[in-house]
Amino acid sequence: MPWLWSEFVLTPQIYQAVPGLICCTVVLFKLLKWMERRNCLAEIEKARASRKKALSAMERAVLVFKESGRSGDTESILSLSLLKLHEQLQEDSLSPDVVLHAYMEKALEVTKQLNCLTDFLPECQTQLQELRGKKKGLLHGIPVSIKDNVNYKGHDSTCGLRNFLQQPAMEDSVLVQVLKKQGAVPFVKTNVPQSMLSYECSNPIFGETVNPHDNKRTPGGSSGGEGALIAAGGSILGIGSDIGGSIRVPAAFCGICGFKPTGKRLSGKGFRSSVPGQRAVEAAVGPLARDVDSLALCMNALLCEDMFQLDPTVPPLPFINEVFSSSKPLRIGYYESDGFWIPNASMKRAVMETKQLLEEAGHTLVPFTSMRTRYAVNELIISGIGADGGVTLMERLKGDIFDPTLKDLFFTYKVPQMLRKILCFLLKFFSPRIAEACKSLGGVGSVDKLWKQHVAIEAYREEYISMWKSANLDVLLCPAIGPALTVGYAGKLTATACYQVIFNLLNFPAGVVPVSTVTEKDEEELKDYVGYSNDLWDRIFKKGASGAVGLPLAVQCVALPWQDELCLCLMREVERVTQKKRTI
Repeated sequence: MPWLWSEFVLTPQIYQAVPGLICCTVVLFKLLKWMERRNCLAEIEKARASRKKALSAMERAVLVFKESGRSGDTESILSLSLLKLHEQLQEDSLSPDVVLHAYMEKALEVTKQLNCLTDFLPECQTQLQELRGKKKGLLHGIPVSIKDNVNYKGHDSTCGLRNFLQQPAMEDSVLVQVLKKQGAVPFVKTNVPQSMLSYECSNPIFGETVNPHDNKRTPGGSSGGEGALIAAGGSILGIGSDIGGSIRVPAAFCGICGFKPTGKRLSGKGFRSSVPGQRAVEAAVGPLARDVDSLALCMNALLCEDMFQLDPTVPPLPFINEVFSSSKPLRIGYYESDGFWIPNASMKRAVMETKQLLEEAGHTLVPFTSMRTRYAVNELIISGIGADGGVTLMERLKGDIFDPTLKDLFFTYKVPQMLRKILCFLLKFFSPRIAEACKSLGGVGSVDKLWKQHVAIEAYREEYISMWKSANLDVLLCPAIGPALTVGYAGKLTATACYQVIFNLLNFPAGVVPVSTVTEKDEEELKDYVGYSNDLWDRIFKKGASGAVGLPLAVQCVALPWQDELCLCLMREVERVTQKKRTI
């Protein structure tokens, strides 16, 4: 056999054929890629057609209801707060079908401007019939929007990924089941960024969602569709998920309230993820709404026996209204900067003005230092979420079209490991901070290193809590990233997650409350912004945040694990003192 191999390999004819074989291989490879892309586009077009059909059905339902003569005063219904709407639905001065169709009509109007809906849930109309004669739950007749990744029987949870198309959920997520048991009426699904690992809100299937305050800006991610829809009045209550600020960033960018509870306080069973299996950073599910009372009502409704029975892994801790409603003075820690990402002038002002208002209201404010944020972001968070070196994420994206807003992240994961190491080495000379993050994207490397990282996370959490207790804090006030960035910039600035994702790592409940808007003075001071070291990230942030006069600014409120009601209490107090200032 060796002589046969030698004869076959070394013949002159083979040498002459090599260039042709290489060309054929290249042509075949390109042909396969073209066919794969064509199939991908065909599936995407099918999904878009399905959405168009669903929204057309929604329009017809609204029209039929209007023609029946039962529609009420839409404007007055939409102007009601959730608590007022809840009150009128409970006492039957408003009918659930009138409320639902008012919000359906408004949601359709909003999505034409912002592109925030991905699906209509026609089962909501059947559910209306089932509400009749039933005991009224806390959310009786309240229309609720849900993020794309929340399973609803018979509908896709795409995460903005082509590979999750045509995979309708077999059953409702636990949260949807509990919402229904409490009388809420889920009626639409909302848009997310591709893979849900971005502060943009764009994917190749459903396109880009924009901010209701400025269509050139992003509503944030990954619950960006929720943030945009609620802020524009197309929904009064929404459900999102949060692994690094995915509830809080859209809430801050869109000028509404958002709350990330302690992980496992609400059931995440039936929420789809693009990177399942990672345990370094705790994901959570929670509500978005126009005000804090709405968030509290939602939490109160969800933390019920039905939740605890449907998902026994959720601790049976009902909502403690006495803690939420307490008016006793609080000892509040605060900081302007975490030392990793220097806030702009408007972010600092939002914190310091809120601090002053809280002091004037009788609370004690004490300086607090966020502990070793750079270490936590690089060594624990980035390498933890991408512990597998991006393998799982890239598998999910196989055969997909990459969204332009995420090309930097996907490029980093696509390049060979050796080339990535060379890039990280070269980056050290231009920006050590970016070089460290690039290196961390390589993951942890082995199981024993992953276990050591989990130990390090526990040690960091214990040290943080120890510092908190040494300062004798009840709660914490700190910056929320803002204002909303121009479309295309947030996808390049995932590191701004530091202000939010740190509390996923620590598994602390955290929420955002709008407190102000960007002023001309803020804009002027932004011109001198150099950030951490005036590196590429700082320059991109400065450019993306510029031109934002009048856009919302928020602060972030935080508490220790399982003290969700106390966190909401601080949020409510922040809302009260800032609203009081506006009325003076």
